[in-house]
Amino acid sequence: MKDLLRLRTSLSEEIETLLNEQIKVEAHSSATYLAMSSWCNRQGFDYSADYFMKQSHEEREHMLKLFNFVSDLGGHAVSPEVVGIPQEFDSFRDVFEKALQQEIFVTQQFNRLADQCMKSKDFMTFQFLQWFLKEQVEEEYVARRALELFDVIGEEGTGRWEIDKNIRKINYDNDGE
Repeated sequence: MKDLLRLRTSLSEEIETLLNEQIKVEAHSSATYLAMSSWCNRQGFDYSADYFMKQSHEEREHMLKLFNFVSDLGGHAVSPEVVGIPQEFDSFRDVFEKALQQEIFVTQQFNRLADQCMKSKDFMTFQFLQWFLKEQVEEEYVARRALELFDVIGEEGTGRWEIDKNIRKINYDNDGE
């Protein structure tokens, strides 16, 4: 029966498992950004709270894009359980450091998945992943620029307020395309 069920999808079990793991990574990222938004809101960093809320929505969209891909190919997309989301952070800077770490981790996971697709000769999934890999360039860029504000502006006096105010101005504009 298991072999018959595999005929319903062009995804190998290994790639389907990795895609479901990535769905969970995206869900975890979404929930983490939501917690970051809440923390910033409680600290009075309104623009940063909005920034992290937007990030949370984007990560959920990424999760759903992966979920739908698995489903569309006849695979078994798994709704992820999300646990272990931090609710408190050491400082304003710590929130942004953790955000950058999260984006780097997500990039590594997508690279791992793309590598396995190439090894498995799953070119359809590899092609699908190109959008996510390109998106990660933007995600890491914005996270790095946000963190750099702490070094450029500094946190003394009104520094944190200035950092918060400038978070909304960061964008990724790749005119080279």
